[in-house]
Amino acid sequence: MKYTKLGRTGLVVSRLCLGTMTFGGNGMWKAIGEQGQADADALVKTAFDAGINFFDTANVYSNGVSETILGRAIRNLDLPRDEIVVATKGFGRVYEMPGEGASAAEEAEANRRNKGLNISGLSRKHLFDAVDASLDRLGLDHIDLYQVHGTDPVTPIEETVEALDQIIRDGKVRYVGLCNMPAWLIMKAVAYAREKGLHRFESCQMYYSIAGRDLEREVVPMAKDQNLAILPWSPLAGGFLSGKFTRDSAGPNDARRTVFDFPPVDKEKGFDIVDVMRKVASGKSASVPQVALGWLLHQPHVTSVIIGA
Repeated sequence: MKYTKLGRTGLVVSRLCLGTMTFGGNGMWKAIGEQGQADADALVKTAFDAGINFFDTANVYSNGVSETILGRAIRNLDLPRDEIVVATKGFGRVYEMPGEGASAAEEAEANRRNKGLNISGLSRKHLFDAVDASLDRLGLDHIDLYQVHGTDPVTPIEETVEALDQIIRDGKVRYVGLCNMPAWLIMKAVAYAREKGLHRFESCQMYYSIAGRDLEREVVPMAKDQNLAILPWSPLAGGFLSGKFTRDSAGPNDARRTVFDFPPVDKEKGFDIVDVMRKVASGKSASVPQVALGWLLHQPHVTSVIIGA
């Protein structure tokens, strides 16, 4: 395994990061994956034994179950805390899912709480609550990389930056990053942090693959200029670049993209790309996914590629 620094920080991460969005299968997340604790333990062990020290989750994945499973895997495997980098995210609404056999009153109370006005977004209130909830689910005393999981049109970015700075100063988080923000807003946040002497975003987790290169227009030049780490998610375009899909086949019925067609892909262009990658893979005794991942890993602006199972 190769390693690199996370942007301008001194934090060392593996060039591959294990994403855990498939852990849990709670509610609507069954379409993404339903890996239980035993499977998760095996995946985390395989990744760690191969040299991966970077693990990514989010509070919304399976409504918190992914965080819980990852935290238990770390404890079950007795992974050394100082040797692993744990990343999670806050922003989205984590729904309470009444258990099997719940009473009508319990279901009604869960539905009421799920409609709360301040249980999502990037406000100071929600971020303070969300980071505490993530720490509790993970069973950790700190999060290495805490990322805001999207853009909040209601909350001023200045409030978000100030809240994240306080979370770091409170010792709950070591570094902060972002996901899925436009370049202009990222730059505004970085400039405000610099002006006020606050901790700033150090990483950008964004969709990026050989079949989806929109990131290169504005985010990549900005990230290079400001020394922000780029962490591509869905490097196989939600399985489109797995080699399972062709012009003549919709793919296997149990493939994720068959039931969850995301992220968007220009399919005709994508099939042309896959055709070329098949030739490259054949000449290198490799697979199409390996070529797709290799392409990303050879981009000088990419820090670590988030892979899933």
